[in-house]
Amino acid sequence: MTTRPLVTVFDTAGNATDITVPLPTVLTAPLRSDLVQFVHTNMSKNARQAYAVSIKAGKQVSASSWGTGRAVARIPRVGGGGTSRSGQGAFGNMCRGGRMFAPTKTWRKWHRKINTTQKRYAVASAVAATAVPSLLMARGHVIDQVPEVPLVLDNAIETVDKTSAAQGVLAACGGLDDVTKAANSKKTRAGKGKARNRRYVMRRGPLVIYAKNEGIELGFRNLPGVEVCCVDRLNLLQLAPGGHMGRFCIWSKAAFEALDTIYGADGKRVPTASMSNADLARIINSDEIQSIVNPIKAGQVARAPKRNAIKNVDALEALDPYAAAARRAETRAQEARKSKKSEILATKRSKRKEKKAFKAAGKAFYAKASAQGSVCEDGFNL
Repeated sequence: MTTRPLVTVFDTAGNATDITVPLPTVLTAPLRSDLVQFVHTNMSKNARQAYAVSIKAGKQVSASSWGTGRAVARIPRVGGGGTSRSGQGAFGNMCRGGRMFAPTKTWRKWHRKINTTQKRYAVASAVAATAVPSLLMARGHVIDQVPEVPLVLDNAIETVDKTSAAQGVLAACGGLDDVTKAANSKKTRAGKGKARNRRYVMRRGPLVIYAKNEGIELGFRNLPGVEVCCVDRLNLLQLAPGGHMGRFCIWSKAAFEALDTIYGADGKRVPTASMSNADLARIINSDEIQSIVNPIKAGQVARAPKRNAIKNVDALEALDPYAAAARRAETRAQEARKSKKSEILATKRSKRKEKKAFKAAGKAFYAKASAQGSVCEDGFNL
């Protein structure tokens, strides 16, 4: 018996057998998506082919500068005469037919070195992610009909050497839906890659992992989206395409058991998680932690918040008593004016009414005096 969970082994007809194998230790490794993304990015750079423009491009013309004194730019100019090419600027990256700025060179740093321990950690994380159904579904794999994840088939799958037989095995174990999804996703690539020997793009399907090739590569290699890999050569580019963990893997029983040999006490070290319990609040509030932490320090003086002298007249009085007295007097005056507002308005209105009455009397007198005519009409003899 083992304390690790047991995984059921299925036959090629999709039926569960009485054989069970313990879950390999590597499938319990911590999932480090950041590390997988980093290693995948650097690994994918190691398959690039160097490219560069010709060192002669844009410079296969006899040209020289005219120098100063002709009121033209000092860019090299094509010699000769008789054509429109004569006198044109050359060589410069701003010129028509000139060289490019900073021409690409083949001695660019194309490849990347990756720490071995880092690569092993990333591969272990990617292998562990293949046992999490939610990650598989999040990555887009169709595993609704798959009886168990991780899916382990008996060693008879390693002898399947016909595509029709391989298709029947996938249909029996529920993995054909993912192959169909990959086949239906084939489409023409957008961009110039169509003319560069990579015309079509297609999603990834299941990854079949075996321990011994007895025809399995011939049987599964022609199915769309399906890839085959030996357990001794697990590749991060296949386990986590695009740097995204959660590839749907179909293991043979021998390959699944070999993981404990590859990883473990006698093989590669299985990474351990930094924290076995990620609930920080529970850890901090536990009795073990609280019993050894320093108690709250006594004698802390509780100080009142600082008062703003611009808004608080009592705070202003502590700084300038005269300014505080002036502000209080102004406040009292405002309140007094507010209470006498009605009296002041009544006085102003009565004065305005009297003024209007005097104005009306003046107009009447002016009209009466104007009606009498001129006092000098008959001369100065009265």
